[in-house]
Amino acid sequence: MQKGHISIKKVLAGLKIEALNEMQTASLEAAKKGKDFILLADTGSGKTLGFLLPVLQRLDTTNPKTQALVIVPSRELALQIEQVFKSMSTGFKVTCCYGGHKREIEENNLVEAPALIIGTPGRLADHIRRGNIQLDSIEVLVLDEFDKSLELGFQEEVSFIVGSLKHLKKRILTSATEAVDIPDFIELDHPERLNFLSGTKSEALAIQYVQSEEPDKIETLFRLICRIDNRSAIVFCNHRDAVERTSSILKEKGIVNVFYHGALEQPERDAALCKFRNGTSNVLVTTDLASRGLDIANIRYIIHYHLPSTEEVFIHRNGRTARMEASGTAILILGPQEDLPPYVDAEIENITLPKTFILPEKPKWTTLFIAAGKKDKVNKVDIVGFLSNKGQMKKEDIGLIEVKDFFSFVAVRKSKASHTLQLIKDEKIKNKKVKIAVAK
Repeated sequence: MQKGHISIKKVLAGLKIEALNEMQTASLEAAKKGKDFILLADTGSGKTLGFLLPVLQRLDTTNPKTQALVIVPSRELALQIEQVFKSMSTGFKVTCCYGGHKREIEENNLVEAPALIIGTPGRLADHIRRGNIQLDSIEVLVLDEFDKSLELGFQEEVSFIVGSLKHLKKRILTSATEAVDIPDFIELDHPERLNFLSGTKSEALAIQYVQSEEPDKIETLFRLICRIDNRSAIVFCNHRDAVERTSSILKEKGIVNVFYHGALEQPERDAALCKFRNGTSNVLVTTDLASRGLDIANIRYIIHYHLPSTEEVFIHRNGRTARMEASGTAILILGPQEDLPPYVDAEIENITLPKTFILPEKPKWTTLFIAAGKKDKVNKVDIVGFLSNKGQMKKEDIGLIEVKDFFSFVAVRKSKASHTLQLIKDEKIKNKKVKIAVAK
């Protein structure tokens, strides 16, 4: 191990990973050769670690400046990668830059230069123009999900960012799809191509379809959700308006669900995803925004309420299930005038829905919003202690806790929630009175 560099073995031991998979090993080997490389791998295959380990190899503990930059197409993906890097416990500072929250927060985080910056194209370009990012020592650039990052609308900003990095020595591009041209401005130097894509078919992923008799497929969707009962499902729509309409009608019909799309404010997005993660809701209705960057365990069903616009979209949507050894099912709902897309095997199973239906049992969890987070020095242990001591909750009544910068979410058993809220309404966390309520 070079002086000033972190041991990969030590990081893997900390993550409790005994051995890297074939793709991760290949990316480390490519990185050692010093060449640029393109990593193509399925979602859920450990691709994030596949590029973070080569990045870590290049980071020098004796260098106090920013050394690597990761460009991503969405804030959710940025936050997920940041979380993975933090879990590696390297001691290197990392920060995220993305739209939808105050730029000043990020400016404060950039004053003491992070070794690694992860961000979306628009916000990164903004910081570069303002002189907030030290560019002269950045030697490694990663374009994660580059097929999306290089789409029209992002190209101009990505071109500006890459053009601002005058001392790059390594470029790493990753994607879960192949079909995209890489523009000349990336300046790849004879890149090695690592293709670990398995294609759309996976033994762990079953693909089925159901026929809707009506052009408006909402009744079919409702009965399908009743059929799959309480197992977690993501319902994909092609437009934001359709997401909200679908979510609203399902709610009226008695299906507990949350919705998620790009026009929501960041706290609303966080709340929706948290409720889906922690079991407050088993159904997430969303646009294709959720087809990338969301690493939520144990999603059993992907429902294509609207047919995907391209094969790439189909692959990315389905990539939310059947991840890391788990199995999953993708179901397409076809209207009377719709056919299976040409890239879907015509022999897939046609499922029929029973005439009678039973509403799924309501989730046993609800989510509390706490108006305090990391910046208030509040952590998960504080929240468990507070709810146990002041709210008289048993350990088994407290579920998943997520602590953000300025607020937190905690799943609690629904049957205990109102009593606990009464007990804690005048109590303090860390000697501070904070708002606590059922998350909207």
